[in-house]
Formats: sequence, C-alpha cells, structure tokens
Amino acid sequence: MIIIDGSEGEGGGQVLRTALSLSLVTGQAFRIDNIRAKREKPGLMRQHLTAVEAACAISGATADGAAIGASCLTFTPGRVRAGDYTFAVGTAGSTGLVLQALLPPLLLADGPSRLVLEGGTHAHAAPPYDFTAATLLPLLSRMGPTVTASLVRPGFYPVGGGRIEVSVTPGPLRPQELVERGALRGVRGRALLSNLPANIAEREVAAARQVLGWPDEAWAVETVAEGRGPGNILMLSACFDQVTEVVSAVGRIGLRAEDIGRQTANRLAGYIASGAFAGPYLADQLLLPLALAGGGCFTTVRPTQHSLTGAAIIRRFLDRDIQFQAREDGTHLVTVA
Repeated sequence: MIIIDGSEGEGGGQVLRTALSLSLVTGQAFRIDNIRAKREKPGLMRQHLTAVEAACAISGATADGAAIGASCLTFTPGRVRAGDYTFAVGTAGSTGLVLQALLPPLLLADGPSRLVLEGGTHAHAAPPYDFTAATLLPLLSRMGPTVTASLVRPGFYPVGGGRIEVSVTPGPLRPQELVERGALRGVRGRALLSNLPANIAEREVAAARQVLGWPDEAWAVETVAEGRGPGNILMLSACFDQVTEVVSAVGRIGLRAEDIGRQTANRLAGYIASGAFAGPYLADQLLLPLALAGGGCFTTVRPTQHSLTGAAIIRRFLDRDIQFQAREDGTHLVTVA
C-alpha cells in the first residue's frame, strides 16, 4: 500500500484527486493522511468526497474513512467499468475538479462512458467549464481517446446547480510533444452574470479592455437565463493553432469589478507574451495523461507548486521521470519519460 502525506507540497485536494486516478489505473491501494492540511478548512470537503464516491462507483472500490471533514482515507481500487454515471456535488463545489479524478481511468476503460456532473461549473480556485471544454479535452482527444463535453446549465457559488455532460470514448494514449503553440488565431472576452446587475460585468470588461486592447467584437456580456442564485465570472481566451488558453476570475463580495478585469487581463497578457504552450492550469493537467501515455513534453510558464506536487504523486505510482527545466526565454520545458 502506498502511504501519502497530504500536507506535503501544495497540500490541497489535487493530491487526493491524482492519487484516486492513479490508484484506479494501476490497481495500487493507498492511504492518505493529513488531507488538505494546508487549506483554511482542512479535510474532505463536499467536492472531494464526491470525487471519492465517484471513483468507488465506477470501479467497485472501497474507501474507508470517507466523510466530510475526514483527514485520513484508505482507498482500495476495483476494476474500472465503463457506463453511464451521474454524480452530484450537492454544493457549488467544482464539477471540473471531480472530472479530473475520473477522466484518466475512464480514458483507459473497456468501453465508452457518459458522465453527468452537477454542482459548480464556474467556481473559485478551479478552472471553469470553458477551460475543460476548449483547452483540456481537445488535447486529450489528440492523444487518442475522444472526449467531448456540453454545458447544460452553469452553476455559481454559493448555490451551484450547474450541470455538465461528458462523453468518453477510450483509446490508447499516445505521447505528445507540445512545445510550440503556433500563431494566434483569435481572442475572446466573456463576462457571465446570473441574478446580478449588468454593470458588474460591464465594468469587468471595460477594465480588461484597457489592458488588452482587443477589438469591440471580441467582447460579450452574457446573462444566464433562469440562473440558480447569483454569480459572475470573467473569462478571457486566446486561441492559437495548437492550443487555446482560458484565464478566468470569479466575482466575489469584496472584490471590485475593475480589479477582476485588470488582474485577469494581465494574467492572459503574461501568458501570451511568454510564448509557452501551457498555462498553469493546463500544465497541472497534462502531467498525468502524458505519464500514462509513456512520455511526452510541453513548455509552460514557471511551474506552480500544484504541478510540482502532482509530479511527486505520479512518481509514487508510476515509474516515470518528470523533469522541469528552465529555458533561456523564461519558459520551462517539462519532460515526462
């Protein structure tokens, strides 16, 4: 059994999600202590418990100690079964983060699967649905499987109520060299609103436009029809030949709309100027599929603690050498072998 200290490195929920995926793929059981020890509210939160319960449901695995607030969990995997599954977080917890735990084993399952995930689709401290659909899934499909997603309805903090549907057709994962992103083909800025005054989104967009200078037609303010509770997110995307990057920020009480617009725009401007293939979120999520494919590489901005921690967990389950090498142009080359 593999023993994991959940307080090491980044010390958040990614440690658990990565371990769940790899346990299902490799058949190795694990015990994790000090779950999310470095978070303001440590232990299993609703979205993390949903990921554990979902991992059990798709494989017949057992999870001793799985409960809200639990700091220790023992997970014994079963055999992954393709099928139709529905999982509800029950809060505004991120559906995308639950999907992170389930996708790798389902990519290698014995048949196609359909997932329905309910909860938060545009949540704080997690990539929004739009990142998953436009950035991650096309790259996974390029590797061999076919993965598509649709947004039935968005869900914002604190009510949630969102719904996404994901179809997975497995296939052998092929190594990839993701170094050059190609020419910039298009840009887009969207501010979504649910049950909030329109001027919030308009101020976000105005501040972002001052930084990026994109043309009028690149911007949109969209109101969610019949939204379940209040919510707001600003999403900025840059589409290149080989990859699309989506940078976002969720509106919250105490944050000025102008600050959200300006800070989000600066983050995307930094990515565009860097020349890197992968932004921080994508770098986190490329490590595991490349490791399962047997190798590959990509360029990224400065690696985050999330990425470094993810690499450390992968090494516990798989015999993979993962290297982060700084390059003269300021980017980093990440190599999985």
